[in-house]
Amino acid sequence: MTGRFAPSPSGDLHVGNLRTALAAWLSARAAGERFLVRMDDLDPSVSVDRHGQRQLDDLAAVGVDWDGTIVRQRDRFTRYREVIDELTAAGLTYPCFCSRREIRDAVRAPHDASPDGAYPGTCRDLSDAEIARRSETRPPALRLRTDGASRAVDDEVAGTFVGTADDFVIRRNDGVPAYNLAVVLDDWDQGVTQVVRGDDLLSSTPRHLLLQELLDAPTPRYAHVPLVLGPGGDRLSKRDGAVTLADLAERDVTPPAVRHALLRSLGIPTATGDVEAAIDGWRAARRDPGRHPLTTVTLDELEREWSPSPDAQGRAR
Repeated sequence: MTGRFAPSPSGDLHVGNLRTALAAWLSARAAGERFLVRMDDLDPSVSVDRHGQRQLDDLAAVGVDWDGTIVRQRDRFTRYREVIDELTAAGLTYPCFCSRREIRDAVRAPHDASPDGAYPGTCRDLSDAEIARRSETRPPALRLRTDGASRAVDDEVAGTFVGTADDFVIRRNDGVPAYNLAVVLDDWDQGVTQVVRGDDLLSSTPRHLLLQELLDAPTPRYAHVPLVLGPGGDRLSKRDGAVTLADLAERDVTPPAVRHALLRSLGIPTATGDVEAAIDGWRAARRDPGRHPLTTVTLDELEREWSPSPDAQGRAR
């Protein structure tokens, strides 16, 4: 088995990102197999090398190591474009001129099993003349024609999830290959056999299964880990305050303390700093997931685990 963690280098990782990274790392290491780190730096407007280096430093600080060199998506555009051309030659794509706002404002049926932001098919059947006319004022994105296919994901955490693969973007209107295409090709080319990631991506996974079928690519095992929630009950973000290792260091919270809290939140009852003990704890917990289920955890719950000692609080004051 080969696992991976693939952050976008747009800023520091927060503790929710680090928790998912630890889960992915533990899953691979508990099986005695490889673990990779990849930089999802498709978007040049937000991807910054110094952010990527800080992310690598933070992963190492909480005990995550990896095998081989870091693969960067920005170095793989030729591969993505070759596959986009193949899909287009097969008649499986069409140009789309819709803005995000237009898609957001489109009416969707209630109880739709499509992922958030699913495309309603507005540009699917445009004539050649209409495509030419619209191209004069707006460059199109390129979407995969899926015909609303549904796929079932057998997820190791969430169980069976059945969702719809909408006509998703595989190339943005600025010419940049899109995430949903790149992630499938990256996992395939790197030999990734298990994908452990946040459960906010579960609803997008039917898209990935469909694309894997079209490309005759293998389907990894999936495990979507519940997220860390902020004070308002939404998924954690940097606006929630001291949520990065750099923030927490200013409060005398050390990386080992954060690691301890994150391991505990993943159902490892004896979250020591020892690598082998952590791996053994994960292996034991996953043998009995009913006793140690992977669930959402709140920032408040983590803070109770890593709160500094009274002496450290005194020094901070």
